[in-house]
Amino acid sequence: MLTVNAYAAPSATEPLEKTTIERRDVGPHDVLIEIKFAGICHSDIHTVRGDWGQRHYPLVPGHEIAGIVTAVGSEVTKHAVGDRVGVGCMVNSCGHCANCLKGNEQHCLEGNVGTYASLDRDGTLTQGGYSTHVVVAENFVVRIPDALALDVATPLLCAGITTYSPLRRWGVGPGKRVAVVGLGGLGHMAVKIAHALGAEVTVLSQSLKKQEDGLRLGADEYYATAEPETFERLKGTFDVILNTVSAPIDLNAYLGLLATEGAMVCVGAPAEPLPVNAFSLIGGSKTLSGSAIGGIRETQEMLDFCAEHGFGADIEVIPAERINDAYERVLASDVRYRFVIDAATFN
Repeated sequence: MLTVNAYAAPSATEPLEKTTIERRDVGPHDVLIEIKFAGICHSDIHTVRGDWGQRHYPLVPGHEIAGIVTAVGSEVTKHAVGDRVGVGCMVNSCGHCANCLKGNEQHCLEGNVGTYASLDRDGTLTQGGYSTHVVVAENFVVRIPDALALDVATPLLCAGITTYSPLRRWGVGPGKRVAVVGLGGLGHMAVKIAHALGAEVTVLSQSLKKQEDGLRLGADEYYATAEPETFERLKGTFDVILNTVSAPIDLNAYLGLLATEGAMVCVGAPAEPLPVNAFSLIGGSKTLSGSAIGGIRETQEMLDFCAEHGFGADIEVIPAERINDAYERVLASDVRYRFVIDAATFN
C-alpha cells in the first residue's frame, strides 16, 4: 500500500482537512498517477455535504484529475511512465454488460465505480483526486493531448465531457440553435463546445452580469431570464436547450423556448424534484432528457476535440489550503469558471 497526502471531509458538516490515505499497490492492469491538478466540481460539494444521500467519512472528493504516469502494471499496454493522463468521474465498471461493451461504461448495468465515495470491485471505498497520487485501472485512464496544458485540461474530465456528450448526441452543429442555461463551470464549457461545433449559441442566465464573458466564450446572444419578456421573445426558438444549473428552475417555461421537436437536456442535478406539465412536451412533440458524463472512448474524443480547437476550461488555480473557501465561492457563483487545485500543495 502507498500512503499519500490528501484533503478529506471528516463529516458532512465539517471543513475539509489535510490527512493521509492509502492507495492500493499497482496491480497488473493498474496505472499509478502523480496528480498535478484536481478540479473542484459542484458535485464534490453536494456529495461531501450529504445533499445526495448519506456518505462514509472521511471522504476525499475530486473526479477531475490530471497528472503524470509514474508506474504501470506488468500487463498495461495503453499507458507508459511519463504519459500525460487524466481520470474523470469513474474508475471501474463490470466491463461485460451491454452498455460497457458499447463504450457506455457510465451506464454500466452493474453500476460503475465512481472515482470517490463508491464501492470498488475489491470491496474498498474509493477516494478521489484531492491527493498527491491515485492508482487507477488502465482502461479508465485517458490521454491528455500535448496541445492542452494540464491545468486547463483538468475540468474537461467532468465539465467537458458532461456537456460534450449531450451536444454530440443531439446533433449540435451548423444550422442548429442552442441555448445554454447557466454560465458556470458546466455552462462555460457548453458554450465553448457548442460554438466549436458550429452552432448558433445563446446563453440564458439570471442576469446580464456575465454577458461580456459569454460573448467572449463564443455565444452569439445573451439574455437575462429574470426579465419576463425574455421568455416571450424567445418562444419556440431553440433546437436544443442544455440546462447546466444545479438549482430549481421552471422547466415548463424553458420548454416553451423549444422549437417543434426540440430537446431540453438536463445535466445539472438539483437536490429538489422539478415538476413538468405533460402538455409542455406534447405541444410541439418536444423531448425532456438527461445526460450523465460519457464513456471512456467519448471522453478521449472530447479531449482530442478540445485540443484540436485550442481550448480548455477557464480556471482559477488555488492551493489546497483554500479548498474550503473555494467551496463557499462556488456556492456563491463566485468563480470564473472552475477552481483547480495545485496538487503540489497537498504535501
